[in-house]
Amino acid sequence: MTPIFLGLGSNTERELHLAAGLDALAELLGDLRCSPVFESRPVGIKSGNFYNLVVSAHSELPLAELDRRLKFIEADNGRYAPERKGLPLDIDVLLYGERVGNFAGLVLPRAEILKNAFVLWPLALLAPATPHPEARRSFAELWREAQIDQQLWPVPFQWRGAELTPAELLQAYPAPV
Repeated sequence: MTPIFLGLGSNTERELHLAAGLDALAELLGDLRCSPVFESRPVGIKSGNFYNLVVSAHSELPLAELDRRLKFIEADNGRYAPERKGLPLDIDVLLYGERVGNFAGLVLPRAEILKNAFVLWPLALLAPATPHPEARRSFAELWREAQIDQQLWPVPFQWRGAELTPAELLQAYPAPV
């Protein structure tokens, strides 16, 4: 079983698509651990705000098969529909064990980990002591030292009756007015 970390995001019917994505991932991978959910301004595109989170799990699937199945989950949520508006569901493999390199076009660890606050902050909260396979420093340490100019804040989000974002985090980092 390989430990994996996946980044999820949506800017269209965000709660609906993230919950559907989490349900599909739980069916595919079994037990999931979820970070808090964050709302962020879009990066690199003009759109509405995104909801993002990171999940960890273990998988017996080879990397290529895992990525293929993630594309099916995205497709089931309208990602590739010709008439879609926005990005209903995006699922990215952030880490697949300790793999480093280009695997049939899938570069690991995913560069967005160190570039985007909406990936690094949830990852630092979910797996603070886990080291980045290339930087060899923990995600918590990388987050503390990060100088990423992006706006994001935690938001309340429930999945399967559990609150993913702790109240203390919501109070410490309120949404901008």
